[in-house]
Amino acid sequence: MTGDWAGSRRAFADATAWFRVVLGEVGDRWSAPGLGEWDVRALVGHTSRSLLTVEAYLARPAGAVEVGSAAAYYQVTRAIAAGPEVAQRGRDAGAALGDDPVSAVATIAERVLPLVEACTGQELVTTIAGGMRLADYLPTRVLELTVHTADLAAALGRPLDPPGRPAALTLELLNELAVAQGRAGALMLALTGRRGLGDGFSLL
Repeated sequence: MTGDWAGSRRAFADATAWFRVVLGEVGDRWSAPGLGEWDVRALVGHTSRSLLTVEAYLARPAGAVEVGSAAAYYQVTRAIAAGPEVAQRGRDAGAALGDDPVSAVATIAERVLPLVEACTGQELVTTIAGGMRLADYLPTRVLELTVHTADLAAALGRPLDPPGRPAALTLELLNELAVAQGRAGALMLALTGRRGLGDGFSLL
């Protein structure tokens, strides 16, 4: 997956574009329920961090590769993602978008996408999990953008229609995680209509 740098870049751009389209449908519903304890503003703030972390991590070059794949990133950060600080960062990021979150996200996207386009994918970045190649980190941002834009669409009552490239990359990465966690069998049975997944099932 991560070997196709051009494909990952396109998926990142497409996921960002979908985020912006769905974001444009929020209207005045910023305080409506978003996801879990987040309202829509906090969910949007958290989703915007999928762009902002790329920018921030590129500004902090790593000295070595410590995490060798997108799947390994999720394995390393699984405990971190369950912590209460993640929810607070989402609220803080939502507040930081100010009075016009739609324009704020547009400004972020217009700054970050050209930055990624200028990269080779071999840049070493310092992530929360450790040093990674950008080509290995970017698919995690595609997944986050795609899944959380789907969360936003669901909160707004919009169709769940992610673009093909980010949807395919997201499902491919989730498949890698299912195999790595020994949960591929349960996932296969669910996807083929044989049985449901238990409450709270998540690969992240």
